[in-house]
Amino acid sequence: MSYKARVLMIVVLIEAGLADIWWYLARYGMANPGRVTTEFQAVVGQTMGMAMGGFLGLSVILFFVAARNDRKKRQG
Repeated sequence: MSYKARVLMIVVLIEAGLADIWWYLARYGMANPGRVTTEFQAVVGQTMGMAMGGFLGLSVILFFVAARNDRKKRQG
């Protein structure tokens, strides 16, 4: 399996995990309105959106590094 395929597989798994956490927190806020603050949904959305976006940004860099390593592996 190439490095690029491994990176893509791990990125998809981590993004799915972050989406699950986001989904859980959003449902928790809707199910327990008395236990959370009024801006809970907005804060969760901003925080998880930033986490997922930041991770995807780093993933692009990791993908390019993996592609370079695949090229080096094929050449030598």
